[in-house]
Amino acid sequence: MNPEKTRSKQGQWLPGSSGNPAGRPAGSGHVARLRAELAQELPTIIQSLIEQAKAGDIQAIRIILDRVIPPLKAVDLPVSLELPAGGLSDQGRAIIASAASGELSPADASQLVGAIGQLARIQEFDALVERVEKLEALT
Repeated sequence: MNPEKTRSKQGQWLPGSSGNPAGRPAGSGHVARLRAELAQELPTIIQSLIEQAKAGDIQAIRIILDRVIPPLKAVDLPVSLELPAGGLSDQGRAIIASAASGELSPADASQLVGAIGQLARIQEFDALVERVEKLEALT
């Protein structure tokens, strides 16, 4: 390397130049060293975790189950629910009552109440547009 082309007059590296063009060797960092050490101790750590779980340690049980058995996913089943013909708040109360009685899952009830909330916002927007149109027609 020619120093005149890689460094500025102040001695700083020019863009695209490096004092170590090959870079740091792979596996030379702290993380690589820690992973290598952990890999040697892993069978002992896992055995200790299993023993703790057998002894009733809830955290150890949770760690093992989270890594071995994937969490169950919600199953979307069709929901049939008769809603009252009243206003949106009456329908929301009916949904909450259905969830409280076990007819609906909490997740389904949450989605339905959220949909009612969105519908309420749409109705508010429609009413606002109608009012603005009436005001514009007067002028």
